Amino acid sequence: MKTQFEPLNLIMLVDDDDTTNFVNTRLLTKMGAAKEIVVKKNGAEALEYLQASAKGGVPYPDLIFLDIKMPVMDGFSFLDEYHKQNLSKNGSMIILMLTSSASFYDLERLKDYDSVKKHFSKSLTENDIKDIMQQYYSK
Repeated sequence: MKTQFEPLNLIMLVDDDDTTNFVNTRLLTKMGAAKEIVVKKNGAEALEYLQASAKGGVPYPDLIFLDIKMPVMDGFSFLDEYHKQNLSKNGSMIILMLTSSASFYDLERLKDYDSVKKHFSKSLTENDIKDIMQQYYSK
């Protein structure tokens, strides 16, 4: 499949649902969206990864797809800690929320986070990926 964008270095999927992670990883790989895709099962694992990245241990994600509802640490708790720990690395990373059941309350609450650009329903589609790449990463 020919793409009109350069692949990102790293996309992180933060979701506790194995099926969603499998489907999204397969789609992102098929579309050449990133050279590497990292999957974390909850916000705590994603924070640990970003902390390691801040120390230069692992590459920093260009894009995070973040589920809202997860055990251990949900998407909102992750966002609160992400900002508290100042892990945004000059604001270069884009965070997009993924949800299977977006309540009005959740969508309103997302407006409080400047780092969150948009939300998408699970699972991602080819059109979602094309739109994201065009809107945020086109040269």
